[in-house]
Amino acid sequence: MASGSTFAHRHILGLEQLSREDISHILATADSFKEISTRSIKKVPTLRGHTIINLFFEPSTRTRLSFEVAAKRMSADTFNISPSTSSTTKGETLADTARNISAMHPDIIIIRHACSGAPLLLSRCVKAAVINAGDGAHEHPSQGLLDLMTVKERRTTLSGLKIALIGDIAHSRVARSDIIGFTRMGSAVHVYGPSTLIPKGIDQLGATLCTSLEEAVRDADVVMTLRIQHERQNDPLLPSLREYARQFGISGRILSLAKPDALVMHPGPVNRGVELPPEVADGPQSVILDQVTNGVAVRMALLYLVMGTS
Repeated sequence: MASGSTFAHRHILGLEQLSREDISHILATADSFKEISTRSIKKVPTLRGHTIINLFFEPSTRTRLSFEVAAKRMSADTFNISPSTSSTTKGETLADTARNISAMHPDIIIIRHACSGAPLLLSRCVKAAVINAGDGAHEHPSQGLLDLMTVKERRTTLSGLKIALIGDIAHSRVARSDIIGFTRMGSAVHVYGPSTLIPKGIDQLGATLCTSLEEAVRDADVVMTLRIQHERQNDPLLPSLREYARQFGISGRILSLAKPDALVMHPGPVNRGVELPPEVADGPQSVILDQVTNGVAVRMALLYLVMGTS
């Protein structure tokens, strides 16, 4: 098992802060923890006596449950706070909420928030380690890391791969983390989507903008589709979901342009028949459930490593 004492980061706010060596260290640590989930008794005493608070201001199934499972498998005490049960509904600011939580001396606070930068603000208000579970359209670092882990397991290396990232790039924090993470590890990321959903300056993150779906997918090692982020759009940016599926969905025909053993990925939730038809989402090239499995291992690694900086 990798040692947490060699990890230099107190908070995990985004992949942008992590070096290639940091990412490799996290993935190696996650790999060492993955075996725990296959045991008949899925529990180790690694974080016994430590308190972890899940502070989720946005709906979440996979991420929230994954962090909670990861914490419990390491014997930590976990507590969940949602918007409906927090004092922010009474007008309390996030900073004041953070200070009150901090006064209870938690060890780690995991936060998901609709506003980009909320985890950074939180990290400046509390003594606990802070892990970003998704902030606005900024980053989703643990998702980016589990995506890297899933590809590395199947390809042994991340260097020299072509990653096709298809869909709503502009509003996707997963897209940003994946572009940063994969390019940092030596992959080439090619993006494509509706012109209204491609942000300006995407090349500054290291991605290549393609002019067609065929160009993006051709000879790809990984084809990752992204959900349309309706909740982060102020105005409708697409004519219809049917039109989106026709022009940007990954059909069997489109997938055949990628390498024969290309991986199909999606951060979830999948809109079946929109980003992916069922035969592709559930097909032999799909590793979507592997992503979910690896999410627990990655989050166990992050909890372990930030506690090692205490």
